[in-house]
Amino acid sequence: MGDSGRIPVGIVGASGYGGIQLVRLLLEHPNVEIVYVGGRSTVGKEFGEIYPHLAHRIKLTVEDVDTAVIGDRCEAVFLSLPNGLAYKMTPTLLEKGCKVLDLSADYRFANLSTYSQWYGVDRDDAAIASTAVYGLPELYRSRIAEAQLVGCPGCYPTASLLGIAPLLKQGLIVPETAIIDAKSGTSGGGRQPPKTNMLLAEADNSFSAYNVGGRHRHTPEIEQICSDLAGHEVLVQFTPHLIPMVRGILSTIYATMRDPGLVRDDLLTIYRAFYRACPWVRILPSSTYPQTKWASGTNLCYIGIEVDPRTSRVIVMSAIDNLLKGQAGQAVQCLNLMMGWDETLGLPELSFYP
Repeated sequence: MGDSGRIPVGIVGASGYGGIQLVRLLLEHPNVEIVYVGGRSTVGKEFGEIYPHLAHRIKLTVEDVDTAVIGDRCEAVFLSLPNGLAYKMTPTLLEKGCKVLDLSADYRFANLSTYSQWYGVDRDDAAIASTAVYGLPELYRSRIAEAQLVGCPGCYPTASLLGIAPLLKQGLIVPETAIIDAKSGTSGGGRQPPKTNMLLAEADNSFSAYNVGGRHRHTPEIEQICSDLAGHEVLVQFTPHLIPMVRGILSTIYATMRDPGLVRDDLLTIYRAFYRACPWVRILPSSTYPQTKWASGTNLCYIGIEVDPRTSRVIVMSAIDNLLKGQAGQAVQCLNLMMGWDETLGLPELSFYP
């Protein structure tokens, strides 16, 4: 514990969209104190110079990334970095006794060959990677609570897995019929120099799919957890779309039911029971479907369910804020569990509306 009685935490990659969410959340968290913000492209700058709207709250300067220094200063470290960097820093941080929460893909995969295949990076740290826990609290809460290293999920997988998990775990659907159709706001692309399709002139008043046909890097991540839930290998059809809004994800899941006699109320009962101990999941009543605006600025996931008796399919709709429940908020939720705190601590549950 620091002098204030709060634990000292650091954020590597604090100036990106994920990093700035972490800064905002941790500034409001009663049990932590931000003692380090780091990066490479912004070293030496006052954090309030990068984000002037926070200059009155945070007086730290962006420091270079020295894992030995970070490890000595911090009890917990968030790595909000591009893929392929966190695994180089994590061993030293763990040796220093830090709890590490990685927001990239580096520690999301149980099988490192899957990571190498999709991310083009060869790894030789299988021993450390094997200790990582997938940071989706609603599915792996007890394991996260015991973990020293957590690989926080991607935003698309979070929305999609929360929507489909009860169906797979309870054996309610034919797994190979699952189709996940998901839409994300442009902040999902990060704050790096803009890609052409992210420019306002390109994205506004438009709507498009991308990485179609299982080409998106979140596909194997979704399939890994779906397979774990189902107890056997599962392939899913996942198609992401870009929506002309800043934040939010809506994931719509279609699958054929094993028992065509099940009705919507049956599934609502099953979902409410499945998530009964999950404070960040809201199962909506009959004929109410989630909107991304409801989740915006919160760590909540809203889930709506429908059944089409004509096709014997279930349709599940899941809405989250991609930067909070899909990224930084979920990481803080994991830290709360790792520290033995209430998992709602320091996290917002009310959106700005409209």
